[in-house]
Amino acid sequence: MNEIRPAPALDDAVLLVDGDIVSRHAIAGYLRHCGYRVVEAFDTNEAMKALAYPSLVIDVIVCDVGAGGDMSGFELACWVRRHRPGIEVRLAASPEGAAKTAAGLCEIGPHLHRPYEPQSVADEIRSLRAARDRA
Repeated sequence: MNEIRPAPALDDAVLLVDGDIVSRHAIAGYLRHCGYRVVEAFDTNEAMKALAYPSLVIDVIVCDVGAGGDMSGFELACWVRRHRPGIEVRLAASPEGAAKTAAGLCEIGPHLHRPYEPQSVADEIRSLRAARDRA
C-alpha cells in the first residue's frame, strides 16, 4: 500500500485516485511534468486519508469511478461535494466501467475517459483552474 505523506500547502494540487498502478504513475508523471503537485492514492480509503490532512491543500481530484476502497469513485465524489465543496472532482472511466459502477448515481457521471489521455486530463484541470479564477 502506498504511504501518503502530507506536504506543504501548494496551489494546483491534484489527488489522483486509481488502483491501476501503471495508469496512475503514467498520468501522475505527466501532470507533474505540466507543473502540478500530485498526490497519488491507490483507492478511496487512501484518498480519504489524504483529505484528512489539514495542511494538504487539494484543488482537484481525478478519480477512477471503479476505484477500490470502502466507497466507489462516485461515492467519493458525493462525499467531497458535501464536505469539501472547494475541491473539483473529475471522474474517469471507460463507458462500460462507468455504467457498471454508476448504478443509481448517474447524475455525477464520468468526466474523463480511460485509458487516460494525458493532455485531456491536464486540459480539464486547467479549465477548472480558469473557472475558479474567474469566480
